[in-house]
Amino acid sequence: MNTPAPPVAIVGCGLVGSSWAIVFARAGHPVRLWDADPAQLRRALQAIPPRLEDLHAAGLGDAPEAVSARIAAAPSLEAALDGAAHVQESITEDVAAKAGLFARLDTLAPADAVIASSSSAIPGSRFQADLAGRDRCLVAHPANPPHLIPLVEIVPTPWTSERSIARVRQMLEAAGQAPILVRKEVPGFVLSRIQIALINEAISLVGRGVVDPDDLDRVMRHGLGLRWAFLGPLAVMDLNGPSGFASYIAHLQQTYAEVGRDLRVAEPWSDAAIREIEAARRAEVPAPDVPDRQRWRDRRLMALRAHLRDAERDIGA
Repeated sequence: MNTPAPPVAIVGCGLVGSSWAIVFARAGHPVRLWDADPAQLRRALQAIPPRLEDLHAAGLGDAPEAVSARIAAAPSLEAALDGAAHVQESITEDVAAKAGLFARLDTLAPADAVIASSSSAIPGSRFQADLAGRDRCLVAHPANPPHLIPLVEIVPTPWTSERSIARVRQMLEAAGQAPILVRKEVPGFVLSRIQIALINEAISLVGRGVVDPDDLDRVMRHGLGLRWAFLGPLAVMDLNGPSGFASYIAHLQQTYAEVGRDLRVAEPWSDAAIREIEAARRAEVPAPDVPDRQRWRDRRLMALRAHLRDAERDIGA
């Protein structure tokens, strides 16, 4: 007989928190949602069913009714945490707010529950260090939205136990996510650091008049993004060399060094560049149409996920 999936508590129910609810409920966990803002909790409960319908239509989820039945609003934080084996915090990116909440979570959550933060850039040691149960606390930073993009960065603090790390990795893998271990705490972890470097240079290129915003996005859509969706940058480099990574580097290391010296990835964003990019985006997608465009994005991600799943089956990955 299969052991029932243990309960999960989602604390903070914005875009990330509500998406986490889908991840765990889709994997069979009873999920309880709680948010300090009752209106935010209501919005989450309204947003989840359409996402489940789209997932089912894309072949990436069970019947929406079955998954929805596993998700419920909790009347209080205590009720959300009662019996939970895993707690996923997804509130605002603010050290003081997270520290205050984690103090409550550490006091109220069951002694054997792992408490994870969705922090996208703040190391857990900045708001988990003073907790009595800090050995069970860590960061589990998802890509957004986690129910469609499976990467999760597991970022332990210096005090996180190996048992807690292993439990989170096992739970995430069982839920269909793709966790990685960040071995050292650095601001922004891995995903955000790479993204920030790329975005900073992208905005710099627009601001310097090198490229317009639409063409910049085309570079990713029709160039880098296509290859990286399947392989990642290091594997792309390996396959682009005559005999692998070392041969690629032998040909292009000097070029990378020269361009690297010219990159201005830490340059402040210019007001002119921000205005140009905002104007270009609103010309394509007016502000009232952004929610519809987000749902279109989610459906395209579902199609890509389904395609990648089938491709991995073909090669036995």
